[in-house]
Formats: sequence, structure tokens, C-alpha cells
Amino acid sequence: MLPNEHQVLRTDAAGMPLEWIGLEQAVRLYYTEQVAYTCGSPLYRMRGGINARTGLQSRVEVNSIIATHGTRKSRFNDYIPPLNNTTLFRRDAHLCLYCGHAFPERDLSRDHVTPISQDGEDTWTNVVTACKRCNNHKAGFTPEEAGMQLLAIPFTPTHAEYIFLKGKRVLADQMEFLQAHFPRTSPLRGRSV
Repeated sequence: MLPNEHQVLRTDAAGMPLEWIGLEQAVRLYYTEQVAYTCGSPLYRMRGGINARTGLQSRVEVNSIIATHGTRKSRFNDYIPPLNNTTLFRRDAHLCLYCGHAFPERDLSRDHVTPISQDGEDTWTNVVTACKRCNNHKAGFTPEEAGMQLLAIPFTPTHAEYIFLKGKRVLADQMEFLQAHFPRTSPLRGRSV
């Protein structure tokens, strides 16, 4: 395994997912004794220098999930994640929500269900993934006006869902941990990145 190939999921002490961090940042948290506990499987075993007094080599084993001291419960109650195309396309599984076909990211676009020209907003609940062909066909109309059917209802991801959507290579233990924080009705349940 190459260094930094996998990201580490950082949580607060209460177990609320906070962010993805790299190997160096994780080692720094271990070194500065900010890690409250670990979960998941070991990802990396880092070896450092030899202690002059003990003659032992320093070693840090970095797990796939680390909890750091402190909690921030109120921070996530009204959390609205930033909207960007990469996470939008992941939310919609790279499917055009009009024709239902899967496309690579370069062939997708952000469509406003209620167009901006009709006072629609650029929010999670008003945008869907659309292939460029369908987006051009729909143009400045609503799906009804364009004679197109929307295949799924757009939703705002919770903080835990957004963390999942931001992950590059989510490991099975990380996915299981994140899904425990998803709403019961989450369309992202049972999905992998």
C-alpha cells in the first residue's frame, strides 16, 4: 500500500464524523495526544527515530477511524454542506436524473429543477445531476414544462452523508461507521463510493 493511498476518518469524541484527513495529519494527532480512541482497522504503521534513553524505535499505528478529544454537537444540527458538482454527482450516483443513464463526470452538468430564470435557487433541494444533452433539452423550463420526468427527489445531505460523498476511497469499516450516522431513509444507504 502506498503512503496516503487511504484517508483516515476523523470523528469527535462522541463519534460524530468530522472530516477526512491524510496520514501526516493523523500522525500529528497521535503525536500531540489528541486521539481519544480509535476504531476500524489499522491502515499504516509508521516508524520513527530511536529514543536515546530507552533505545526503542518510536512507532505509531494509524487506524482507519480516529476520534479526537472534544465534541461539537450543536455544529451539525442545522448544517448545510457546500454545494459543488463533484459531491452533487456522487449524491446522484453519476446518473442523469432525467434519462437515467450513468455518465463520467466530464459529461454531466448541474441542472436547476426550477430554473434560476424562474427564481429557482442554487441549493441542494433544487439541483440534480443531468447529462449535457438532457440539460440542454430542458433549457430554462421546469421538468413539467419540458415534458421530462425527474427520476428522484433532490435532497440536502446530512453532515455524515456529505463526509461520505467527499471520501475518495471509503473502506468497508469506514462506510459501516458512516452509515450508522445516516438517516434511516437515506438514499445513500447501501451504496459505496
